Amino acid sequence: MGQSDWDQRYASGEAPWDVGETDEHLAGFIEAGRAQAGRALEVGCGTGTNALWLAGRGFQVVGVDLSGLAVERAKAKAKDSKACEFHRLDFLLDDVPRAPFDFAFDRGCFHVFDEAADRARFAERIAALLAPEGLWLSLIGSTEGVERLEGPPRRSARDVAMAIEPALELVELRQVSFTSNRPTPALAWLSLARRRAVPAQPSTRRP
Repeated sequence: MGQSDWDQRYASGEAPWDVGETDEHLAGFIEAGRAQAGRALEVGCGTGTNALWLAGRGFQVVGVDLSGLAVERAKAKAKDSKACEFHRLDFLLDDVPRAPFDFAFDRGCFHVFDEAADRARFAERIAALLAPEGLWLSLIGSTEGVERLEGPPRRSARDVAMAIEPALELVELRQVSFTSNRPTPALAWLSLARRRAVPAQPSTRRP
């Protein structure tokens, strides 16, 4: 989907991912002290709900999105904030200001890419933008759970690991749901990765 497609979704109100509430997994992660306040990046920030929440917890936040309409709405919500800024850009192609970041977050952005090469490029971009020891938390639609005809794209654990592991250290991958208070929540992977201190080593074979 291009910019105009995403803008149309926001203009028509057909943006079910933009729930207007802070993501519970992000909140739990930060409130547990697993990432300290610093410079943060949100990829696919939408109208800025999560970015503004992070800014309220002491982070200096940059939010980026392909939808110009979403970014306009985020900027309007952040007009009184000095700790949060928003930019319309293509994350796979465009420069991101204010790097490096201590923490990066995306809620359902990584998983929109159908091609493995694009998901790998996404992880490489995150790795290039993180500071040493920087963390990336991502909520990703899962292939687990019952069949459904709508909702988040579905990616397997293998899809996630193959994209992330070469570029970053995969710290944690566990099954959660997108929103626990829904009657039948879509299952998701909660992925935590860290900027590598050493390159990924090749898989070995027993002699």
